[in-house]
Amino acid sequence: MRRFVRLPVAASLAILLPLAAVSQQAPKPILGFTPQTEAAERTWETKFQAIPAAKNIVDNMHRLAAHPHNVGSLAQRANAEWMVSQYKSWGWDAKIEQFDVLYPTPKVRVLELLGSKPYKAKLEEPPVPEDPYTQDKSPAMPPYNIYAMDGDVTGPLVYANFGLPGDYEELERNGISVKGAIVITRYGGGWRGLKPKLAYEHGAIGCIIYSDPADDGYGQGGTIPAGPMRPEWGVQRGSVADTTLYAGDPLTPGEPSIPGTKRLDIKASKTIMQIPTIPISWGDAKPLLEQLGGRTVPVSWRGGLPMTYRFGPGAAKVHLKIESEWGTKPVLDVIATMKGSEEPETWVVRGNHYDGWVNGADDPVSGQSALLEEARALGELHKQGWSPKRTLVYAAWDGEEPGLLGSTEWAEMHADQLTKHGAVYINSDENGRGYFGGSGSQSLELMVNDVAHEMTDPETGKTVWERQKAAQSIGRGRGAASREGATERATIEFGPAGSGSDFAGFIDHLGVASVNIGFGGEDRGGTYHSAYDTPWHWDQFADKEEVYGKLFAQTAGVIVMRIADADVMPYNFTELSLTVNGYAASLKSEVKTLQAASMARTRALKSGAYTLTNDPKNSVAPPPALSLPPDMDFSALDGALAKLSAASTRYQSIAGKASMMSPAKRKALNDGLALSERKLISEAGLPGRPWTKHLLYAPGTFTGYGASTFPGVREAVEAGRYDEANQQLGVLVQSLNEEASFIDSLSAMVGQ
Repeated sequence: MRRFVRLPVAASLAILLPLAAVSQQAPKPILGFTPQTEAAERTWETKFQAIPAAKNIVDNMHRLAAHPHNVGSLAQRANAEWMVSQYKSWGWDAKIEQFDVLYPTPKVRVLELLGSKPYKAKLEEPPVPEDPYTQDKSPAMPPYNIYAMDGDVTGPLVYANFGLPGDYEELERNGISVKGAIVITRYGGGWRGLKPKLAYEHGAIGCIIYSDPADDGYGQGGTIPAGPMRPEWGVQRGSVADTTLYAGDPLTPGEPSIPGTKRLDIKASKTIMQIPTIPISWGDAKPLLEQLGGRTVPVSWRGGLPMTYRFGPGAAKVHLKIESEWGTKPVLDVIATMKGSEEPETWVVRGNHYDGWVNGADDPVSGQSALLEEARALGELHKQGWSPKRTLVYAAWDGEEPGLLGSTEWAEMHADQLTKHGAVYINSDENGRGYFGGSGSQSLELMVNDVAHEMTDPETGKTVWERQKAAQSIGRGRGAASREGATERATIEFGPAGSGSDFAGFIDHLGVASVNIGFGGEDRGGTYHSAYDTPWHWDQFADKEEVYGKLFAQTAGVIVMRIADADVMPYNFTELSLTVNGYAASLKSEVKTLQAASMARTRALKSGAYTLTNDPKNSVAPPPALSLPPDMDFSALDGALAKLSAASTRYQSIAGKASMMSPAKRKALNDGLALSERKLISEAGLPGRPWTKHLLYAPGTFTGYGASTFPGVREAVEAGRYDEANQQLGVLVQSLNEEASFIDSLSAMVGQ
């Protein structure tokens, strides 16, 4: 997971002062172009950047987010058909590709506190008089957690903070078991689906997830309608499918959900949660939490409600009943293509989802509305005579919110084509005001940085690159100032790909080089996955004029053009080499840290330190002993890293000659470049999750959205599976050696 590094003021100024001159310099040569083709490219890019209009993005926002449009709704189909017609009017070939997926919808939702002070939860979000969209009578999906099993359970209530592994250790130290209980956790700290998963593994019979006002409500600012933060009855919907195992339809792992595909029985799906789960507002949570008894929780567990937070249980029990309609719904992916003129079989895929839990103005329409204007501009450019050398595939994904359904099913459907010729997938989700950030394949990091150097931030007048880099240097912006274990570099560094958006099927599963990009960080809001994420809220508290929407369309469009137009695709492996060296340093450091922690814990337990320092009137059990990781032999890893570094340096030194190769040799080189990311996956997949194959990063088993780097090795070490860790270290070393050899083969092609 990316760390935010805060530098001393003097160091910050030392970094900031030289940046001011950067935007005054002439742009550096574009990677992958000859001087002649670069001149033509810059002419086309200048014409392209003049086309996107902020007003069109505003209109797209108000059109797509006008009504609730979840998966399977009439409004969602209307949006899909409208986008197809728009693409066709811009000169693209466009169609809808449909997948029929398991999509349970709620029929019964009951949550009530029993006993002497009964309370029945409202489980609804009332309209806001100032917001006309919340008064829309169109069918809308009520607050619920999709892909949690039905159930009718009654039991004592226990508060488990964020519901993560350390929280259960704290409960155990306080002598509290959740076996047979209903757990209530607050949102935050980790992926939503981990909360019911861990509750179930510890014996709970149900799970409640609430939004605490300290996290995205009045603790952070004014609430709707006076401010942007979550109000008393705001609820965060969301999926609890265990997408760390696999994304997409829970019943068709690894296969597209189309007629003829064999489907699992619902009870056989490993991604569906095994206990009933429901999301609630803090308005509904407060009466439940107020009646909890037992000890006062630690300071870090306390939220923003005006009450004493206690572990529980209380005298009263809680009744939770969930019943759903477990049918299928159509997922409608809008796919638009512009055929390449020279390498048409090679795909540059660009996507953003368009399904929302309700209106979804911020998530995802803020990103989709900019992408549409980007596509319109490319269509207009095509009418003026421009054609990409490689085929462009623009996608509006459906079903991202329930579990990356549309993008994953599409990637699985087209797996053969993507595996052979998928050059890159460029993803975005929501887009906002502020800083530029990117994550994903470091082989494309330098090219994206070059584009960021040439874009102007509309609020500061500096380049996008300058603003983000300066912000990172003081611990702000999007991402951290440096990678784990690495010194600061001369790029806006790409964080590792985790999960939570539509790149997962491409990079995690197929090994297609992917980047996830967007602007944001200045505006904070509490509408996430609620009925209050509307165009009214966007206009009141976000980028109403879409100046960053226009900038994003320009930035993403130029990135697409450079990959699609380059004589030689702009891959560069030096940043990849630096990144994996940082991951290796981090892994080695973690092993040492775990060893030191284990020995310190053992000494403290043997000395009786925990017993001696215990409060006799409020005692807690000592923590458990920690497993002691053995010393690991990293010499083979060091050798592979050195080999990768040397291969990356060789390719960089010779890559400038590649654009002078014959067309046939350039095509062969480009075909090879498109395959380079595939060397970093294991066909066997990661231990226990064969769908997830990338060896450098993957969604963390206990982080979800956040990535685990060198996941096969790192997670085995953290779990105390040391034989597995060494086995996975061997798999990683082999992959890095193969990547280095493959890069050398590309250099040899250039040098012929």
